[in-house]
Amino acid sequence: MKFKYDVLVIGGGHAGCEAATAAANMGATTCLITMDMNKIGQMSCNPAVGGIAKGQIVREIDALGGHMGLVTDATAIQFRMLNRSKGPAVWSPRAQCDRGKFIWEWRTILDHTDHLDIFQDQADELLVENGKVLGVKTIWGIDIYARTVVITAGTFLNGLMHIGKRKVEGGRCAEPAVHNFTESITRHGIRADRMKTGTPVRIDRRSVHFDEMEPQPGETDYHQFSFYGPHRHLPQLPCWTCNTNEEAHEVLRRGVADSPLFNGQIKSTGPRYCPSIETKLVTFPDKNSHPLFLEPEGVDTNEMYLNGFSSSMPWDIQLEAIHKIPALRDAKIYRPGYAIEYDYFDPTQLKQSLESKVIEGLFFAGQVNGTTGYEEAGGQGLVAGINAALLCAGKEPFVMNRDESYIGVLIDDLTTKGVDEPYRMFTSRAEYRILLRQDDADARLTERAYNIGIAKQDRYDWWIQKKEHINRILDFCNNTSVKPEVVNGFLAQLGTSPIKGATKIVDLVARPQVNFDNLSAVVPNLKEAIEASPNRKEEIAEAAEIKLKYKGYIERERVFAEKMHRLEDIKIKGHFKYSELHDLSTECRQKLEQIQPETLAQASRIPGVSPSDINVLLVLMGR
Repeated sequence: MKFKYDVLVIGGGHAGCEAATAAANMGATTCLITMDMNKIGQMSCNPAVGGIAKGQIVREIDALGGHMGLVTDATAIQFRMLNRSKGPAVWSPRAQCDRGKFIWEWRTILDHTDHLDIFQDQADELLVENGKVLGVKTIWGIDIYARTVVITAGTFLNGLMHIGKRKVEGGRCAEPAVHNFTESITRHGIRADRMKTGTPVRIDRRSVHFDEMEPQPGETDYHQFSFYGPHRHLPQLPCWTCNTNEEAHEVLRRGVADSPLFNGQIKSTGPRYCPSIETKLVTFPDKNSHPLFLEPEGVDTNEMYLNGFSSSMPWDIQLEAIHKIPALRDAKIYRPGYAIEYDYFDPTQLKQSLESKVIEGLFFAGQVNGTTGYEEAGGQGLVAGINAALLCAGKEPFVMNRDESYIGVLIDDLTTKGVDEPYRMFTSRAEYRILLRQDDADARLTERAYNIGIAKQDRYDWWIQKKEHINRILDFCNNTSVKPEVVNGFLAQLGTSPIKGATKIVDLVARPQVNFDNLSAVVPNLKEAIEASPNRKEEIAEAAEIKLKYKGYIERERVFAEKMHRLEDIKIKGHFKYSELHDLSTECRQKLEQIQPETLAQASRIPGVSPSDINVLLVLMGR
């Protein structure tokens, strides 16, 4: 029997699940190879999805027809919308999830996806012939052939875990590392390097003094991740906060000499924005406390995650330091924190479709591209799976611009700038934040997803219906006037100036003090217009209100984005032999030669390429 597929996905984590379902849903015969079918979609670190900018990515995955948002809503045990005190450009949803239910929700989706097979095995060798991928050979000697291969191996490639001076090979606690597979890739000229990440201690909730901690409740309003799926249904559980103290720090300082991060044992680079507790002590020696967040792992387990206490120190140092914190003085642990080193591949070796520039038909997604986070992995996996299926169908690749999605920003950053530390998405990485809000991901992406076949008819129909209801509310506000005698008393209560004549609702809503909620109390017609939406009324009203309130900012940013698109339209790949362009700086020539940007706009974003270099290329293109 010969195994033959259109798309073969290696690894059943967040990138792999999205890649496999995306390719299969587009009609490609697909196989997902995973080492353990009972740990598909495993949340290796914190069982939480979303956060600053990460929540936007999950909303985009959902808008494109992916599944992370649906799985999160189905398994969420605490939901919050972060950054509410700021503008909607940086509002970011976040949910704590039930770890076990998250796995089985994903497994159910995969088991019911047409054109998708799951095979429990481990890739051992990449099969390549004449610069084109053919498939893989597994550790059991099985050859699985495919027209395209998507590698989403996470932290498993030559994974090495550290607790103090002890080292154990593995891709995750109690799971084996993958050997040989990296080497079977690099022998074809693809560059690899090492990175590091870590995870905190897990604590038994029965041993915690919660009365000495501050509760952090979730929110139960209408917000969620999926634009399309059902609302959350699991019980909502609180998180808890406390702080480290000087006594705990003294214990931790004693262990720094045995920390693999500082004794030379770990030589790879770790995540800057999720540092270990020992790194915090060394980096911020003047701080006598650091915040900790004790977060539930599920509704049916006593296991809790101590966010803020990531560590690879000796286990006894970790436990002794935790016991110096009053609320955790009797804490029992399920397992200590640990660090893990793993292989990744330089993402500048990829096209923006995430296909390799070296091996035709080979795609990479997730932590193997030097990123960190479930959300970044899921976004890449979705794009890689889409493009693998499109390649098999002989169609043009699916690429998103920087003004179109955070996923587009992520992939452009990776393929253009590369990484020297694990890449994490922040809103500050996007220059078009007001265009990339969490509330309008479906407006940006669902129609595009429908046109390439990843978003199905029912999802598309729901978006069209939603768009019609938003436009109906906008039309009402733009065309309906309110008289002074109706609203001036209301405006005075809010401390804003009265109106002198009939004023359109759109102009009233533009005031910071006025919103749909308070204005509809005195303008019944507005409330009726909002209530006319058949479902998701609150979400539709929020989308319409944001469009009205921030109309000027949105239009200004759109004009700027369109100017930049002119550079995106100037294709330069294949036009120049950069080593011969001596009007460019040496660094510029080297970077352009290495990355081979598709467009002038992409070239302008490469570190080391100056505006004067871009001007030289513009002149040469003119010739």
